[in-house]
This record gives sequence, C-alpha cells and structure tokens, in this order.
Amino acid sequence: MAKNEGQIVIKKYANRRLYNTGTSTYVTLEDLAEMVKRGEDFTVQDAKSGDDITHSVLTQIIFEQESKTGNTLLPISFLRQLITYYGDQMQMVVPSFLEHSMRAFTEQQAQMREQVNRAFGESPRGKNLQLPIQMVEDQVRRNTEMFQKAMQMFSPFMTPPAKETKKAEAKDIDELKEQLRALQNKLDNL
Repeated sequence: MAKNEGQIVIKKYANRRLYNTGTSTYVTLEDLAEMVKRGEDFTVQDAKSGDDITHSVLTQIIFEQESKTGNTLLPISFLRQLITYYGDQMQMVVPSFLEHSMRAFTEQQAQMREQVNRAFGESPRGKNLQLPIQMVEDQVRRNTEMFQKAMQMFSPFMTPPAKETKKAEAKDIDELKEQLRALQNKLDNL
C-alpha cells in the first residue's frame, strides 16, 4: 500500500480522474466523501506537480454536497460572514476557531446522543421526543451565541448582528425544529 506518513495518497490527474494509490483503484469525489465519513486520512496530490491539493478537493466535495441534496448544511448568513473574513486581519484566526468549534460541536453531539440513549433507551418507540428536541434547540442557541461572542472578541468594533441575521438564524432554528418534528413523526410511526 502506498502511504505517506500513515495517510492514503490520492493522485489527481489532468483528466480530473482521482487514483487511490492505497487500493490501486480510481475513485470519485463521492468515494472520497465516504472515506472522510469513515475517518480515513488521505491527502490529494496533483499527479504532475506533486502539489498537495487536498484543501481544494475537500472544498469541491462540500460544494457538490451542498448543491445536490437540497439540504444545505451551511446557512447563507454563515457563508456571508465567512466571506467577509477573506483578506481581513481575522483571516488567520478564523480557521483555528472553526476547527475548535467543530471539535466542540462533535463532542457535544456525542454527549447529547448519550443523554438521549439514557433517557429513552435504544428504542424511542412511543416515547415523547420533546426533551431531545429542546436539547437540540438549546445547543444550537448556545453554539450561535458562542460564535457571535468569539467573533466580537476578535473584532471589538463589530456591531451586533443585524435584524436580518437574527431572522436568518431564527429561520435556521425553525427549519431544524421542523426536521426534528419529522424525525419524531417517523419514530412514532415505527
């Protein structure tokens, strides 16, 4: 298996084909997305120059996921805010902040799953899921507040979010509530 420091090496050729040197097979962006979900570590290299192009390929996977499913993960208000940091003095701080935030979110998600399992057991059939819904809503609010406070710390002259941003956040929370209600209905129907 051709690996580089424990990582699988994916070569991207001029014809845009991706070749997994670990399995000696051609792969697609969808295959790479599945590898990420399984926690497999890989780098993507330009086959001709040897440059590391992992960042651009992962960004391309996110773009394709966002455009094909209709269930976007990145709210417009977040994307707009993110774009404002390019070329700004905050550009160097944002990546580490986002990485820390995602790590904290993942840990909180695992804790929430444990709490739901303790509260309802493995089979929530016939159980009221109002508590988990409230827990998710509270967590979304806390994460949003944490992000806003952190951004204000880095930029003390930043004005509080405009009404449009708050409306967009409320819409995101409402959409999340609706998805949770749909999930509850599916579980109730089991």
